Amino acid sequence: MTTEDREMFNRIREYAEKALEGFDTDPQKTPISFQLQKLRPVMQELAMEKQMSVEDIFIKYMDLASEDAVEREKQFQESLDDDNSFSGRANRLD
Repeated sequence: MTTEDREMFNRIREYAEKALEGFDTDPQKTPISFQLQKLRPVMQELAMEKQMSVEDIFIKYMDLASEDAVEREKQFQESLDDDNSFSGRANRLD
């Protein structure tokens, strides 16, 4: 993820934390259309700044969210590999 991509991703995520505060954002319970409606202002702002469509910003955001999830999972797995406690060693026995 480039620095510019990370900045865009973080900006949307920070906005989402405020805009969706108090709402259940579990995708199983909250329609994505509702979440998108709440994020539309920041995505429109970014679209104007980057001279892109709102749809392209949304697609880019979803791609970056997937990439971020993979990075976090990798870090989590590495932290388990570095865990030398009894439970950490037991988890590696699988």
